[in-house]
Amino acid sequence: MKKTLFLSFVLIALSQFVSAQKYFTKNGSISFDATSPGSPENITADNRTVTCVIDAANGNIQFKAAMKAFTFERALMQEHFNENYVESTKFPEAKFAGNISNMASIALDKDGSYPATVKGKLTLHGETRDVETAGKINVSKGKITATASFSVLLSDYKVNVPGVVSDKVSKTAKIIINCGLEPLK
Repeated sequence: MKKTLFLSFVLIALSQFVSAQKYFTKNGSISFDATSPGSPENITADNRTVTCVIDAANGNIQFKAAMKAFTFERALMQEHFNENYVESTKFPEAKFAGNISNMASIALDKDGSYPATVKGKLTLHGETRDVETAGKINVSKGKITATASFSVLLSDYKVNVPGVVSDKVSKTAKIIINCGLEPLK
């Protein structure tokens, strides 16, 4: 009886440790597409040095992306993005801090694909706005991947698009997130 009770206690303690685990990456990916319909040019960029942390105990999630780490097809687009649109010297990072509200229904220790409801605050170009989106957390053979996509209105973040290129750059940008996460040690 004592052995069974002790084993039950150990299993409960281990399950709480697993659920209290934090997951982390320094090489997550955020892409965006701000191509205006009918534009001859793709206004897209990727950043593969995104930091992300998820706290499995409470569902808190944070992202941080260096603006200068976004890469474009053409160097001139990247230069304009950093100097004229997001002013990377003045506003070097984009940040998101929020919560996965249904974290209790996501089993990070069991293979599967789990819908995630994410709410929080996105800070970009010195402006902070509420964001809510559906995402997905995939668990496969112990590897965890968090994905989501949502759109932001550039004017909400005071990103001004000059009239001369307004036919190429959309008023909204579609944001795509893909982060492979590992236990934080």
